[in-house]
Amino acid sequence: MLPDLALRRTSGFTQELDPVWQAGLTRLGLAWLGLIAAFAGDWARIFDQWWNSSTYNHMLLVPLMVGWLIWQRRDEVLRLRPLCWWPGLGAVLPLLLVWVLGALSGFDLLRQGAVVALLPASVLVMLGPKVFAALLFPLAFMVFMVPFGDEFVAALQMITAALTIALVKLSGIPASIDGVFIDTPAGLFEVAEACSGVKFLIAMIALGVFVAHVGFRSWPRRATFLALCVVAPVLANGVRAFGTILAAQYVGVERAGGIDHLIYGWVFFALVIAGVLGLAWRWFDRPSDDPMVDAATIERSPLLTGLEVYAMPTWGAALALAGPIALALAWASAAERMAAALPAQITLPEVPGWSRVDYAPGFPWNPRAAGADHRLLGRYRDREGRQVDVFYALYSAQREGKEAGGFGEGALRPDSGWAWQGDGAPVVDAKSDRLRARQGTERLAETYYRIGGLLTGSNVRLKLATIRDGLLLTPRPTALLILSSEVRAGHSAEDDLATFRRAVVRVGPWMDRIGPGR
Repeated sequence: MLPDLALRRTSGFTQELDPVWQAGLTRLGLAWLGLIAAFAGDWARIFDQWWNSSTYNHMLLVPLMVGWLIWQRRDEVLRLRPLCWWPGLGAVLPLLLVWVLGALSGFDLLRQGAVVALLPASVLVMLGPKVFAALLFPLAFMVFMVPFGDEFVAALQMITAALTIALVKLSGIPASIDGVFIDTPAGLFEVAEACSGVKFLIAMIALGVFVAHVGFRSWPRRATFLALCVVAPVLANGVRAFGTILAAQYVGVERAGGIDHLIYGWVFFALVIAGVLGLAWRWFDRPSDDPMVDAATIERSPLLTGLEVYAMPTWGAALALAGPIALALAWASAAERMAAALPAQITLPEVPGWSRVDYAPGFPWNPRAAGADHRLLGRYRDREGRQVDVFYALYSAQREGKEAGGFGEGALRPDSGWAWQGDGAPVVDAKSDRLRARQGTERLAETYYRIGGLLTGSNVRLKLATIRDGLLLTPRPTALLILSSEVRAGHSAEDDLATFRRAVVRVGPWMDRIGPGR
């Protein structure tokens, strides 16, 4: 039988916590306040994304959902005995390392994921394995507090475009597709980032996980419901885009766009949510009075009981948390102050068979390198009329606000009038993208990163190299190169760029020549 540890009933709904739980909740509260204060900058950025990005607005509800889930378990959880548990540091220390890696690389998803995960990890340290086991689902659900989803935008754009063109052709409307652009008699339509459906998909997944836990006991039913929560919003987004194109054939593009924004924001996906929940309702198999957790089973667990022998005093838990946190912050701070020496001035070099000419794009194109110490943008032309635009940026360090591969950096800057059209032909050591301006100009852009001897088009490889430098506290400059060519009648952008690459012989050493000493 479990001890009547936690509560002393008085009158009505008033309950007085046992001193053991008072101490446990106090130390957990202080630990959470300390973690939030220590990583206040990360929490401020997380909340800013929740509040100001429509993709993450639903995350404002996640802390309330976590609180509700914990509240539903309160009577069972309070029957367990909280204790400080030093093996819980096995969860805290790797998370601090992940945070350091994110700080060194400027990878916000790593940083933010780590600071959110530190909260449940501290529960393991401050309240012990049995209480942690009883609260496992609410603590795991905190993953939906991490602003993630932008990584899926490009893939969802392509999926939505494929679904839309299939429905358009099925309806008999003549249309053609090029990447995320669909050309119809009523006009040219773009499946833009905002139309990818990512914000609804990640919100639906979070809701689906919540409902699957609360409404179902059967794991096959949970899995089926979660699959429906993934497929339904993706299909619905394709239908919505098709509906917009269909309406435009009859009422015009502008009116169809206005109708789309109204329906997309307030009606259509509310109906999708209602439809998914309505479809699943009859299959809910969890009784309303079924407890969320069985404290008796947890208390009797030989494994969890055996683990409790590794308890430690409260002061030991406080030091065990504070020491590694201080070390992680100091390490990241030292790396943040690193900066490589750079030349006072850089210039675009001569290229055999090519001449520098005035930069006069068909539509303004100016890549973004917000944190770079040096930037160059110029145009080369050869005797056959081939043209290549060269953008070069040099960074003394890679850190917050200075990431060469950061969001919105590089060839496609936000709100520039350019849109991503699709991947370009594969190029060794580069990322190739096809871009399209709103007035029709098309451009092929190849992006290279250079740090030390590494030449790559992979943002992940760049971040790994940056992490290595940060861990070793070794400052090295980073260079960004974008070779680009407009699509022109009588010329192939791919051929222009390939000819230019052959002229420079080796792209990596050529980048080094632009930034001497790099």
